[in-house]
Amino acid sequence: MARNAGQIQGLARAVLTPPFRFLWKVTTEGLHHVPQGGGAIIAPNHISVLDSFVVPLVLPRRITYVGKAEYLDDWKTRFLFPAMGMIPIDRSGGDAAAAALDAAAGLLEAGELFGIYPEGTRSRDGVLHKGHTGVARLALRTGAPIVPVGIIGTDAVQPPDARFPLPFRRVHIRFGRPVDPARYGGRADDRMVLRQITDEVVYEIRNLTGQDYVDTYASRPVPAAIPATAPEPGTEPVAPVVPIRPEVAPPAAASRPAVVVASAAAGSGELPAGLFDDDASAERRSSASVLVAQPFELDLAFA
Repeated sequence: MARNAGQIQGLARAVLTPPFRFLWKVTTEGLHHVPQGGGAIIAPNHISVLDSFVVPLVLPRRITYVGKAEYLDDWKTRFLFPAMGMIPIDRSGGDAAAAALDAAAGLLEAGELFGIYPEGTRSRDGVLHKGHTGVARLALRTGAPIVPVGIIGTDAVQPPDARFPLPFRRVHIRFGRPVDPARYGGRADDRMVLRQITDEVVYEIRNLTGQDYVDTYASRPVPAAIPATAPEPGTEPVAPVVPIRPEVAPPAAASRPAVVVASAAAGSGELPAGLFDDDASAERRSSASVLVAQPFELDLAFA
């Protein structure tokens, strides 16, 4: 099924790019971080159903995603989503989820791009949630680099509960520096390593989006977020534990939002059960304020 996924993605780009250019100002940054060839994992934050459309439209290569098997129950998405590159995954977990992960590994080993949301489901409140370790497990299994992606503004175009997208909004997509799993070679079964890689990817995504971070999965109740702003003058900040990236200098303050992130405790958090559950009780906060606070003077970049 994975080989058949995304067969009309090229046609979809040709058809959808003109209306997207007219209806929304979609800008990109850092596309050079996406490898021109070979397998790579594209790991975005997830704030709107549109995320699975805008990312493939701006990428220069075909990409395949995993998605809820329930999409195949609806006639409106039964053929469209697989044709756009979705591999269905059964939320009941177990063998079905493992089969989707196997299909993803096969795609990466064949030198293709594979997209996975580390949070597992849409963030209905606009904050960045703790990542599931499926992305790290997949990277260690295949050796593919993980490209963190920050999506900003799609939740203003189509919030989680909206039936239709709103026109004339702004969307910005940032591609970050790849996280290379090679330095963890031979430790694919080490749960601490899986959590370390996952936290590193989430940390990079937060650098790209400026989102607040909460140390819970997106399908669970949300505690108070860790703000992405500097502490009040005269107060003594408490330094949180952050995933350290060896031999990589921290981003310049002028080019990225200030970031403070807490490392999650070691745990499994695999891809299977509960990965796509939504929490309808969470309060949503749009990411569009980042676009207002930090304007981008970039050209449209559609493949």
